[in-house]
Amino acid sequence: MLTTAPPRHYSPAEYLAQEEAADFRSEYHNGEIIPMTGGSLNHNQIVINLCALFKTALKQYSKTSTPAKAYTSDLRVLIPAHNRYTYPDLVVIQGSPQFLDDRTDTILNPTLILEVLSKSTQDYDRGDKFLFYRSIPSLQEYILIDQYKIHLEQFSKLDDRNWNYRPYGPDESALSLTTLGLELPIAEIYEDVMFDAAEPSQLS
Repeated sequence: MLTTAPPRHYSPAEYLAQEEAADFRSEYHNGEIIPMTGGSLNHNQIVINLCALFKTALKQYSKTSTPAKAYTSDLRVLIPAHNRYTYPDLVVIQGSPQFLDDRTDTILNPTLILEVLSKSTQDYDRGDKFLFYRSIPSLQEYILIDQYKIHLEQFSKLDDRNWNYRPYGPDESALSLTTLGLELPIAEIYEDVMFDAAEPSQLS
């Protein structure tokens, strides 16, 4: 009788060592190493647009408030309460980054996390992943961005137990970031994004 061996469980130290030598990135989910899939053109374009918008907005913001910087998915986030390491599409850190031990590739204190949704990950991003992210004390805001149509979802922290939800559609002009008091034009978030013919852009 054939039996299937249980999946191997890795320690965080084994995972981090493997990541340093790997040709592609993987997330760590409580003992399991999960390879990340490549992003689409739309996914990539939205992230590029966000980087440009945040670079300009945060440069002005940091002149009068606690300095903040945006980082792309090359920077890993540790979620200690759930023993997970993730690579958000974009992270904003207000103040100085807090790193895991002596590493400079793994942070502990994201203020704002943005994820671009894909069909394979959208349920996870809205469900368990948001549950895990909510355990990070520094996190104040979570933004989900649809790459197939003009639709954004914003979760803003009210207190330790409650978050406010606000959706954005094509009839709204800007995404209002409550944590930083900034507004990002939705037209510029979706600039050069090519929707399917069945889902044409409404930002002409």
